[in-house]
Amino acid sequence: MRLVFHFRWIPFFAAVAAALLGIALGNWHERRAEEKQGIEKAMLSQQAQPVLQLNTLQGKETLPEFRRVVAEGEFIAGWPVYLDNRPSQGRAGFYLLMPLRLHGSEQVVMVARGWFPRDQAVRTKLPTIPVKSGQVRIEGVIRHTAGRVLSLGQDVPLQPGAIVQNLNLAEFGRASGLSLQDHIIEQTNDTNDQLVRDWPRPSFGVDKHRGYAFQWYALAATAFLFFVLTGFRRASKTDNTRI
Repeated sequence: MRLVFHFRWIPFFAAVAAALLGIALGNWHERRAEEKQGIEKAMLSQQAQPVLQLNTLQGKETLPEFRRVVAEGEFIAGWPVYLDNRPSQGRAGFYLLMPLRLHGSEQVVMVARGWFPRDQAVRTKLPTIPVKSGQVRIEGVIRHTAGRVLSLGQDVPLQPGAIVQNLNLAEFGRASGLSLQDHIIEQTNDTNDQLVRDWPRPSFGVDKHRGYAFQWYALAATAFLFFVLTGFRRASKTDNTRI
């Protein structure tokens, strides 16, 4: 039986569209994997550096992300902010952020103190979280943002105790009138406040992205092979009909 390829435009365009989609999405996952590998390298590099004493630094110095730091100061308990839509181990919850005035300075740094679960009955009901009075010692890691989530609707105006989806440090500084540094300390030490500090690792998921990339590239290859094989199959049936 002689095989002749029978070209058809509609299957061709469908195969091209599927292949382009698969390649584009595969490339996106490859880029995300490379970005997360870069984050992992930066984390390991910064964590190998000596711990910075934040109180000894001058002014609003920009610090490298993931650098380990220690800060001593007093929490400004009247200005907590709660980041909504922050799940942990399958449970809905909030991150508590609170400004810390550095000891012997007017400089203030925002501290991500930890995570707590959301009330199942009333979403906006917040527990009383203890705030140690006087000077505290905070150990943690520098982060440039508290992370962003998909914003559902418009956030409420920033005020003490506000529940928001995302937080812009510059906007918080203007709303509070505090001389705020341009980074956040992701707290790691325990201060007896019953908050969870199992912070998600930003480099997590490299293997997942690699796996997704392989699946999308496989889809692109399958679309092309399907177009070719069905083209020969149609040609074969046409030849048999003519005999």
